[in-house]
Amino acid sequence: MQGINDHLGIHASALELRSRRTDILASNIANAATPHFKARDLDFAAEIRKHMNDGPLTTTASNHLSAAVNPRPDRISYRVPTTPAKDGNTVELSVEQMQFSENVMRYQTSLNFLNRKITGLLSAIKEE
Repeated sequence: MQGINDHLGIHASALELRSRRTDILASNIANAATPHFKARDLDFAAEIRKHMNDGPLTTTASNHLSAAVNPRPDRISYRVPTTPAKDGNTVELSVEQMQFSENVMRYQTSLNFLNRKITGLLSAIKEE
């Protein structure tokens, strides 16, 4: 029997990664005027590729908890600025805002895919 995680596919993991990336980018924007703040980012493509290749962790017993994608802070890298500020801050507000907007759009897309899959499951349960 196919589990719910198998049915939802990679979209649930993508949603979790997108949420984490939104937090990181929001932190960059909030610290745009903080001296010596280093802009950070999560390499979404590498993280999702790693999850797709390795797959989620499998459990060996019924009392084990399954693990979701949970990026650790060491998987977050520093962004290389094109024009560093004199105060050591590497946040480029226009770049961060563009990355944030793109990430929000992709988050919404993943959310829409999940919504459709869940609607399909509900229809199957209700035998519609």
